[in-house]
Amino acid sequence: MRKHNIIKLHILKGISWFMLSMPIIVIFFQDHGLSLAQIMQLQAAYSLSVAIFEIPSGYIADLFGRKKTIVLSTLFSFFGFLIFSFFSGFNEFIIAEICVGIGGSLMSGSDTALMYDTLIEENEQKTYTKVEGKNYAIGNFSESIAGVVGGLLAVNHLYLPVYLQTIILFFSIPISLSLIEPKVNKKLALSFQSIKNVLYFSLIKNLNLKWLIIFSSFMGVATLSIAWLAQPFFQEINIPILYFGLLWALLNLTAGLLSFNSHKFNSKNNIFKYSIIMIVSFILLSIYQSLVGLIFIFIIYAVRGLVTPLLKNLININISSEKRATILSIRSFIIRISFASIAPFLGFIADKKSLQYSFFILTIIIIITLCLSCYKLYKLDKKK
Repeated sequence: MRKHNIIKLHILKGISWFMLSMPIIVIFFQDHGLSLAQIMQLQAAYSLSVAIFEIPSGYIADLFGRKKTIVLSTLFSFFGFLIFSFFSGFNEFIIAEICVGIGGSLMSGSDTALMYDTLIEENEQKTYTKVEGKNYAIGNFSESIAGVVGGLLAVNHLYLPVYLQTIILFFSIPISLSLIEPKVNKKLALSFQSIKNVLYFSLIKNLNLKWLIIFSSFMGVATLSIAWLAQPFFQEINIPILYFGLLWALLNLTAGLLSFNSHKFNSKNNIFKYSIIMIVSFILLSIYQSLVGLIFIFIIYAVRGLVTPLLKNLININISSEKRATILSIRSFIIRISFASIAPFLGFIADKKSLQYSFFILTIIIIITLCLSCYKLYKLDKKK
């Protein structure tokens, strides 16, 4: 039955977010002789590959079906981690990051679109924020458990988390093959003009949707940047590697718990409050490069848990089924292309100056983008 798609999507989220390698991935790269600047270049390559394929992958999902796109996603992600497991060196890792990036872009938008259209078919679309919140929470809980396990495994063998994650990712392939495409999906016509029409609608014509996408995107840039600067921050304040996994688990558990309950705060007005909290947390984090700074990282993760399902729901409400995956991919495209642009610079500044300088620069970017987005959304709401 199609409603079983939701359960399968929850399982896929759990598997894809069971990232045993994440708590030690920076250390893993460093053990292969990479500098922090090179590591951030790898993440820029990943984000750039996601960005390049993001909108085409959403269009492919709307054109050929979300299930087929998700299946391709699991194959690319698995192949990428095979390279991490059996090869080493900067060039090989770039190829792996690109494969994982393509896998991520194929999944992004496709899973949300399939979920939302499944709920429409079951006449339960009003429950989307709750279902998406649960889905996001499962991902965070899975990452939390993986954080503890990965950290403990790394104490015995630094590469073991990467090997085991590769094996786990294999099981996402048969699950994706068992998904059922919702009938509600009206497929787009095969033409470059149809992509242009969707871009025009989402980024020019529908101003409310445009600024929701921009606001959501830079919230994503903020939390993605923190995810990659957290481990260097732990090193900066002399936290032993033994506790990296535990901290990673607690951060994702915080996001998961808040995400699970995000439907209780399902109001557009709350995004203005969340942006203030996010901005203040970044300012204080850039000042306090000590154990106190951990408090603000936790607050940022909490806001991430609350705001992600809410923003996805607000975007979904403003779009129709046949272009849903493409528009959701536009959001991810902006996140990835923005992160790919600033990540190498942040890594370079951290190597040449200090990590605190990187946080200062990131804080300025977040203040400008979130304040501008909030102002535009406020003006649009006032007109209504």
